Amino acid sequence: MNKLREQIERRITDSGRGYVFTRKDFQDIAASGSVGQILSRMVKDGMIRRVGRGIFDFPNTNPALGGQLSPDIDQAANALARKFRWSILPYGNLAANRLGLSQQVPAKIVYLSNGPTKEHRIENRVIYFKHARPKEIYADSYISGLVVQAMRYFGKDRVSDEMIAYLKQKLSHNEKIELLETIHYGTEWIYEVVQKITKD
Repeated sequence: MNKLREQIERRITDSGRGYVFTRKDFQDIAASGSVGQILSRMVKDGMIRRVGRGIFDFPNTNPALGGQLSPDIDQAANALARKFRWSILPYGNLAANRLGLSQQVPAKIVYLSNGPTKEHRIENRVIYFKHARPKEIYADSYISGLVVQAMRYFGKDRVSDEMIAYLKQKLSHNEKIELLETIHYGTEWIYEVVQKITKD
C-alpha cells in the first residue's frame, strides 16, 4: 500500500498545487477501492482536501494569509469531465471571462456537456452542466467553442471593435486558422466576426 501511495502522491505533486482529481485519475495505479482508502488517509494527513462528493484537490495556499485558497472551478469541472468521460465547454459569460472579454466572474458557473444536465457542489459553489448537442461543444477545437460562446453571450450588436482587436492580438496564428476553419459553417454573423479576428 505504501508503494501505491507513493505513486499517487507523486502524480498529485507533479500536477502541481490547485490540481483537482477523483479516484478515476489513478485507475491505472490501483483498484478504485484501494485508491479511495489511500485518498482518505491523505485527507486525514492534511496533504489533500475533499472538496466535493468523490472530488479532491491539492490545495493552493496563500502564504501571506496563511490559509488555503478555494478550489479551482475549471480544474474541478475538468476532473468531473474526466471521471464521466464528458466533453465540456464554458458557457455564456464564463466563456467570455475565460477569454478575458469580461472581468465579471459569473455568479452561476455553467458548462455545456455531452452528458446529462446535472449539478455538482464544490465546497460552497455549484457547477452546472447543461446538456448540449456535440456540435455545440466543439470538442475538437476548444478555442473555437470559447469564441462562439462568448459571441453568443454578447450578441451581434454588443460585439465591439475593441473586442475584435483584443482577440486578434490574443489568439495565436494557429488558433486563428483553427477558428476560421471550424466556424466556416456556423452562424453567419459570428463567421463575419471571426473573419475580422483572423484577417491579417
